[in-house]
Amino acid sequence: MKYKYLSAVEAASYIENDMNVGFSGFTPAGCPKAIAPELAKMAIEEHKAGRPFKIGVFTGASTGDSIDGVLTRADAIKFRAPYITNNDFRKAVNEGKIAYEDIHLSEMAQEIRYGVMGNIDVAIVEASRVTDDGKIYLTAAGGIVPTICRLSKMIIIELNAYHGENLIGMHDNYELLDPPHRREIPVYAPSDRIGELFVKVDPEKIVGIVETNLPDEARVFTQPDPVTDRIGQYVSDFLADELKKGTVPSSFLPIQSGVGNIANALLGALGRNPNIPPFRMYTEVLQDTVMNLMREGRIIFGSTCSLTLTNNCLQDMYKDIDFFRDKIIIRQSEISNNPGIVRRLGVITINTAIEVDIYGNVNSTHISGTKMMNGIGGSGDFTRNAYISIFTCPSVAKDGKISSIVPMVTHHDHSEHSVDIVVTEQGVADLRGKSPKQRAELIINNCAHPSYKELLRDYQKISNQQCHIPHCLEKTFAMHTAFARQGDMHLTDFSL
Repeated sequence: MKYKYLSAVEAASYIENDMNVGFSGFTPAGCPKAIAPELAKMAIEEHKAGRPFKIGVFTGASTGDSIDGVLTRADAIKFRAPYITNNDFRKAVNEGKIAYEDIHLSEMAQEIRYGVMGNIDVAIVEASRVTDDGKIYLTAAGGIVPTICRLSKMIIIELNAYHGENLIGMHDNYELLDPPHRREIPVYAPSDRIGELFVKVDPEKIVGIVETNLPDEARVFTQPDPVTDRIGQYVSDFLADELKKGTVPSSFLPIQSGVGNIANALLGALGRNPNIPPFRMYTEVLQDTVMNLMREGRIIFGSTCSLTLTNNCLQDMYKDIDFFRDKIIIRQSEISNNPGIVRRLGVITINTAIEVDIYGNVNSTHISGTKMMNGIGGSGDFTRNAYISIFTCPSVAKDGKISSIVPMVTHHDHSEHSVDIVVTEQGVADLRGKSPKQRAELIINNCAHPSYKELLRDYQKISNQQCHIPHCLEKTFAMHTAFARQGDMHLTDFSL
């Protein structure tokens, strides 16, 4: 191979203060893992010497601790977008130490192309193979790699032997043209291929290769519990009933599901339901449950941006790669999350809320409206364009001291115009074709925890009923205020 082989330390030396660095990956899957820790060490030494060292960090979605964590602890991030899950990074953002922009994942690559975030100086990409003519074969995720590679001044490859060449042939790399030259995206089924198996770059920009053998920093989710099981069962039963009524085509429709315990539980419930036919997914992540359901023939295809799998599950998949090779496509985020494709395919979307208000507005990003949790991710890309948009959450949090159903959300990510169905372990509220007052009755009756139903009805009593959406502005956030002051929403006083 004609490229220079570098140590991680040597590779990090190419990066200077105030540069913008684009990283491959989407969730910890597919992220480079060797160079950023060396950058963090550089930053610490520079700070000790009284010199500044911070970089801009551009990614497909969240990363692992070896990017977001180590760079945060080294005070080495000047700006970051678009999505995070690292605890240290979250704390730094909420303390105002890092400038962070939370944007829809489908928009990240094009925002970089439009130039609104500044230039990309260096792209660091994890790969399973690189050819002399500049073909980069990615690992477990698509992310924003074609864009950051094309626009960057330098490219550094982490060639990761942990993945070997198992995933070669499963990627579909396709970069959109910018307006006014953008064309239709010819994806008419989750299995349609439109791009290349590799990302083609100018080989002269590849300054070196770092050889690694590092597993993805996979997050292990807890096993389903009675609450997540009930939520999953309610979603499964609801969709089976939609099939029976003919609201959903008998062949069913592609499913999108977010990341986490509830997502795993509800996919498991869909897989077990004999009234749900084998189905396809058009989504941004595939988790362990999907692999199991593929083996059982319950999921017949998955289009994704990331294999967000535990390492044991990933290695099991590699052992059986011939079975999975024609059942999975790994795309870029601006294709996997593309609103036009979601609308065209009729995707049924299932995402998680932090809180839902009685009229169907959803907060999926901020605790008490102020503290960032993870970000909006792809939920907005999918929700606004869904055939049916579903939001799930437990009805209570903090041992019942917080109600997830509130008079008004403290941060507004998804409006009632986009939210069709709300599901908690208490039941299902179908908001389609309902007025605001009807939605409020459904959500309180079907989704609120029994210990909060009367409290929410008390709020309705003091709200101005002579309007389209009844509210009492003096008491809109009284439940949140009660928790902030007294540690329990049950102590809310709705008296005027």
